Amino acid sequence: MIKKRETDDKKQWFLYPANLRTKTLVIIALSALVIVSVFVCGYFIRDIPTSFISANQMPSFEHIFGTDWMGRDMFQRTIAGLGLSIMVGFIASVISTIISIVLGLFSSFNKFADECVAGIIDLFGSIPHILLIILVSIMFGGGVIGVVMGVGLTHWTPLARVLRSEVKEIRTKEYIHLAENLGRSKIWIATKHILPLIVSQIIVGVILMFPHAIMHEAAITFLGFGLPPHEPAIGVILSESMHYLSSGYWWLAFYPGMSLLIVVLLFDFIGENVEKLLNPETAQE
Repeated sequence: MIKKRETDDKKQWFLYPANLRTKTLVIIALSALVIVSVFVCGYFIRDIPTSFISANQMPSFEHIFGTDWMGRDMFQRTIAGLGLSIMVGFIASVISTIISIVLGLFSSFNKFADECVAGIIDLFGSIPHILLIILVSIMFGGGVIGVVMGVGLTHWTPLARVLRSEVKEIRTKEYIHLAENLGRSKIWIATKHILPLIVSQIIVGVILMFPHAIMHEAAITFLGFGLPPHEPAIGVILSESMHYLSSGYWWLAFYPGMSLLIVVLLFDFIGENVEKLLNPETAQE
């Protein structure tokens, strides 16, 4: 029965209509290509030259996003900020995913473990999210490490809740009880029987966690509790632009904010389409 269940789950992907599968793969590939290109370009942008002669210029062919009060090209600053945000979001998502997996598998041990995990999820979920991120970030000394830990240690609750629900359903299956009767340990059952069946939820969860991590990183940086001012972060750019909006320099906030929104939407597109591939029955409804 174990082999049959795992084989059926693997065959679900091939039940997805070929034309829709191709279209979905193309959307995922194009979205991923844009995100990877932004990250790579942002990584190689180090020192952006300043020119006070070109300060506060409107968008033009020479500077498509305009320039800031120091004459720096806003397109380069925006790409560099997005690359930094993607890096922070990736590391934070990995940390959150690991926590979610550990708690999800731990909840399969027994009823007491399940109630403990539920209590921990409710406890962290009851604290205002932004406040919790700020507190954790300050506790780790701020900066890049503080932001990564602040976002990573606070974004695991939605995925952990989903995994716990899936694990509770899997625990009722006959092959799980059969494995217990054969003397298999809780850890062996969790890693061999339960973990392979929640891989699809983990993949979709970690992708959809990206945009939340990026937005919260930008939010706390905008508030002054995140990345330091010398970092080319989107939150820093938006925070600095607030001093110049009243003077009519709208492009200082518009283009960085719009670019951040586009990256977040791309992650959402990827997550939704990956979910369609991994859960074709849901996509057909």
